[in-house]
Parts: sequence; C-alpha cells; structure tokens
Amino acid sequence: MSMVNLLAGDVGGTNTRLGLFEKTSSRPRSVAVREFATLDFPDLPAMISAFLHDEGFSDATVESACFGVAGPVVGEVAELTNTPWRVDGPAAARALKLPPARVRLLNDLEAMAYSVPVLLDSEVHVLQEGQAPASAGHIAVIAAGTGLGEAFLHRLDGRFVALASEAGHADFAARTDRDIALLEHLVARYGRAQVEHVISGPGLVNIHRVSHTGPCVAAVDVDDPEAPAAISTAALGNRCPGCVEALSLFVEAYGAEAGNLALRTMAKGGVFIGGGIAPKILPALTSGAFLRAFRAKAPFEALLETVPVKIILNADAGLLGAASFCSNA
Repeated sequence: MSMVNLLAGDVGGTNTRLGLFEKTSSRPRSVAVREFATLDFPDLPAMISAFLHDEGFSDATVESACFGVAGPVVGEVAELTNTPWRVDGPAAARALKLPPARVRLLNDLEAMAYSVPVLLDSEVHVLQEGQAPASAGHIAVIAAGTGLGEAFLHRLDGRFVALASEAGHADFAARTDRDIALLEHLVARYGRAQVEHVISGPGLVNIHRVSHTGPCVAAVDVDDPEAPAAISTAALGNRCPGCVEALSLFVEAYGAEAGNLALRTMAKGGVFIGGGIAPKILPALTSGAFLRAFRAKAPFEALLETVPVKIILNADAGLLGAASFCSNA
C-alpha cells in the first residue's frame, strides 16, 4: 500500500474532490483522488469516511488535513456560498481522530493559490509571458466556476502567504454599452449586480438572457444545470449568434476583472486563471479579447503588459494547493 499522510479537499458548490497525498520535500505526491457530488452527502465527515473506505485506507493513515471551501471561513467553520452545506473543521478532526490543530479550512481560492508555486510548466497555458521579477512579485488568482473566487499570494520573506477574499461578490463594473444593458438586467433581477452574476457559470446564463432578443438558435434551456456548457459549446461552434455574443461578453468581462485584480494587488509575479470554465473555453480566451480587456486600464496599459497571465490547466490545483499548505503548516 502506498504511503500517505495528507488528506486534502476542494469543497465546491457542485462537486467536491478529495485526495490523499504523500508529503515530500517539494511538491506533495498524489496517491488517490476522487470526485463526489457535494449534496450526495449530509456533511464532510460522511464524505471523508466513504472516500477512505472506497480507497482502502483508514483514518489512521491521515496525519493532517486541509480543505479548501467555496465560502468564507470563520473560526474553522464555513457555510458554502452557493450550496446549503456547512463545513466544520473541528467535526472533521473528530471524524479523523486528529487534534483540531491538524485540520485546517481555507477559502477555496486561498487553497488554489498555494498550488501556484509548485505548478509545472505543462500545467499552465501562457496567455501573456510578461516580465515577472526573478525573486519578487506578488501573485493573484482568479477562478470562475459555479461562482467567482479571487485570492492574493503575498511574497513575504522568501515565502508565499495566501490571502482570501470574497471579491466575487463585489459590484460589477460596466465598461461598455452592452455591459450597461447587462447591468440594468442584473439590477432588475437581483437588486444588485455582483461580479459573480457575470463571471461564473450562472453568470454566462445571465448574459445569455440579455444577448438573445429572440429564440436561441442552439435551443439552450437556461433552466438546465448544463446550460453554461451548452452556451459555450454553441458559441465555440459558431452555431448561434446570441451564444457567440454571450461568450464574447463573458470573456471580456473576465479579462477586465482579471486586470482589475492585477492592479489592486500589484501582481507583478503574475495573474493565474483557475476554475473549471477557463480550460473549456480556451479558444475564446486565446482569441485576444481577454488580454485586450485585461490591459485596457489607462494609464497603466504598459504596466499590465509586463504582468504574466497564465491559465491553470491542472483540474486538481485546489487539491494540490490544500495539500501543499498542509505539508508546510
């Protein structure tokens, strides 16, 4: 049996990934990873128990654990933002028969940020090479999926410290006439337009509602949970003008918000695009529209041209980051 000593989790609004890792001197080595539908389980301890049992391990295998959670963490407890699920760190520690200090909860983007220093070149797609300093520079991470998350990796005394945020729930900043039309729709629908109402899977559906003045040629059912994937597939296949328009607005909004994040954090070390959506719409992100919106921040265009911009291709980046944090805690 493989040696493991770290349990990591990436707890999302739709799916949760759990992984067992072996602690090494550099990057934790993955031993077993499984994905679960979050709401198939009443809580995290029940999911952990099923995972360990199915993989043939006992809780005695685990020496420490860390879970990235899609929501704010307060006192080692988190309520998921987009799913009625509560994650309780001390309860997970009791289930694993570990001291509470050996089980940590992080915001999911905070966890993903800790993966960035150990990602391989093959695990990222470079949108903009930039001019990252050799031994300095903060890093920012933004990731659209069920929701939108943003985090900041601060370089401090030769090491990185991740800082979480709930920036996805900040106000959406309209830049163009079509953004303004979308803004008006969102305010009428929700009372307030959040960035996440635009840059996320559900956000793409919101944009689709505005970009279609008539029936959707691709016959996308906006009430279907798979609607975001259907919209992007129709757009990438050029099968529906309204879907093409929706994805175009989505990509520009994503680029603009990534540029805002770069300015807010002075991320000279790079901006990394994570989440489940980016790898699936890679042709749209590499078309140039994302970077044009990213750079269009007069008078700082020249500054933003020096910021590396990379898409994370590793679907287990959140797990890897949680394991990396656990390994170094």
